[in-house]
Amino acid sequence: MFIIAGLGNPGKKYAGTRHNSGFAALDIISDRYHIPVETKKFHSLCGTGMIDGQKVLLLKPQTYMNLSGEAVRAAVDFYQADPASSLVVICDDVSMSAGSIRVRAKGSAGGHNGLKNIIAHLGTQDFMRVKIGVGEKPEGYDLADYVLGHFPLLEQADMIDAFDRAARAAAALVTAQDIQTVMSTYNCRKEL
Repeated sequence: MFIIAGLGNPGKKYAGTRHNSGFAALDIISDRYHIPVETKKFHSLCGTGMIDGQKVLLLKPQTYMNLSGEAVRAAVDFYQADPASSLVVICDDVSMSAGSIRVRAKGSAGGHNGLKNIIAHLGTQDFMRVKIGVGEKPEGYDLADYVLGHFPLLEQADMIDAFDRAARAAAALVTAQDIQTVMSTYNCRKEL
């Protein structure tokens, strides 16, 4: 069982914000593979289904971003999943240009509170992630206000494309024999 967790904050107030980029990509996976994400379990909305012959759990933590680890840990424990080989986390990244994505096999939280909480709850940094660039915080902005803000009109088309590429990258991680191939495909350029 693979677990794909898209990070974000629950509620209409946060819909479409930079911090909900993980939710946006997970919604695309849900639609593409006909996996409804509406069951309440693991402090999340979730759904199970198949991606190219692999059983998956799609997970949208409802704990708010900074407590994402509670939900992810509950699902990992329930399925006795090995995070290094069967957990994919999709999240925003303010250190990357808006519309870019980056696939990683493991790594630090890089200042992302959702990833920090997942690492703390799992006790490991070894899990796959797909990061969606939301652009660097402009000077003088509060970081929380920036990530909880909406994309400007000029960036919206690029972000819709980025969410789609992130969804494809996460699905590729589930079916890939070699993560390096997925990384070289999705980390190399913006347009695919």
